[in-house]
Amino acid sequence: MRLERAVEVYLDSVKTCCPEVTVPELGYIKQGLALMELKPKDVYIEPETVQREIGFVVSGLLRVFYNDESGKEISVNFIREGGYATHYSSFIAQTPCRYCIQCVESSLLVTLPYAHIQEGYRRFPGLERYGRLVAEEVLKMQQRRIEGFIFGNAESRYLSFVRENPALLNRVSVSHLASFLGIERQSLTRIRKRLVTS
Repeated sequence: MRLERAVEVYLDSVKTCCPEVTVPELGYIKQGLALMELKPKDVYIEPETVQREIGFVVSGLLRVFYNDESGKEISVNFIREGGYATHYSSFIAQTPCRYCIQCVESSLLVTLPYAHIQEGYRRFPGLERYGRLVAEEVLKMQQRRIEGFIFGNAESRYLSFVRENPALLNRVSVSHLASFLGIERQSLTRIRKRLVTS
């Protein structure tokens, strides 16, 4: 029953993103789906591994990070409900991912193998369109993040995060959020205090 509900949530997200998708196309997707349950601190993807299946987050929260030269963890993304647990460009190219993707909370994922996705693109125009729409969303999100560092400052990046992810503020630690914003924890604390008092 749990698998059926999780699959329903995923297929609903496909229909929302790509309303033109057909019943046979959804049926094809459904054939390849599996369920994965992870606990906090479980690793979904290890660095330098090739991801053979993509994970759609039905519930929970994951963090994408890497270790810099000093060994410090640098957060680059948070993946919540409705997102894909993947480093998209390495998944598409089937090259080793340079990041670690780890659960912040207990998480339930629906997974779909890379080979099944590619066969779906080959056989069904609607699925190819869906893949393109997802890729466009990922590209827009990455572009906003890059431009936040080029054209913005720490405070504007924080405000953008709050505006785009209000539900994550109480789910992400201050340390993880600070590294995501490219600032020290103390700087983030000062920014938050200043915004509260202003």
